[in-house]
Amino acid sequence: MKVIIAGCGFLGEAAAALFLKDGWDVLGLCATSESAGRLTGCGFPVLAMDIAGDPSFEDRWLRPDVLVHCASSGGGGVEGYDRVYRVGLERLLAAARPKRVIFTGSTSVYGQTDGSWVDENSGTNPPASTGKILLEAERIALSHQGVVLRFSGLYGPGRSVLLRKYRSGEAVLENGGIRWINQIHRDDAAAAVVRAATLPPGIYNATDDTPATQREVYEWIAIHLDGPLPPIGISPRQRKRGATNKRVSNSKLRATGWAPRYPSYRDALPSL
Repeated sequence: MKVIIAGCGFLGEAAAALFLKDGWDVLGLCATSESAGRLTGCGFPVLAMDIAGDPSFEDRWLRPDVLVHCASSGGGGVEGYDRVYRVGLERLLAAARPKRVIFTGSTSVYGQTDGSWVDENSGTNPPASTGKILLEAERIALSHQGVVLRFSGLYGPGRSVLLRKYRSGEAVLENGGIRWINQIHRDDAAAAVVRAATLPPGIYNATDDTPATQREVYEWIAIHLDGPLPPIGISPRQRKRGATNKRVSNSKLRATGWAPRYPSYRDALPSL
């Protein structure tokens, strides 16, 4: 079984390691030679490739069993999103002609702002143009009988936006901290990618079991670090994917046998 992972970064490298452990032949793709070089010795070949340019593959990597698109826009705006997610996915599919595609999207495509629960049947009306591009990429993947994983906020070893903000003093409780936060640990996300290789085509939310309000998350951090709660205030930065307020259900993915090792952010804090 062969898998190409486009985007061997924070999530893709972890997913590649799991595929490799399960006996798959893995090919990793990175945007730059520097990123590819960082993975030297990882146990699988890694190529530097512009997926939105003119990607090409050796014969042995044509028609792989699975193509995983988990590339990142690298913090780019609308043009960067379109290039990596929509154009990049289309060109990878044309070049590799995989038997199955897995696209890693985002729960930001749900535009709800009332704190309601959402599942895969809920309406999507993302507030930002970047979210609309993700929906276009989803449609491309689904048109190829693919699997779409809508991930909530990723965190994990060396990376947690909320923990970083707390420690740097940037954290504020927006409107008192009532907005709901949905997150998933990187290792649980990687396990979901591997699980998706055998799932029926469709959309699956990939998030932990415990949506929490912003106040609850910062309370957990404050207790763990024996520090104060952040002050009430207004976030100084506009979110790239738009501001939403909802609780995301993972029931559909859980029903396939996947379960998070870290059911809540609080459970992961000691390891962070």
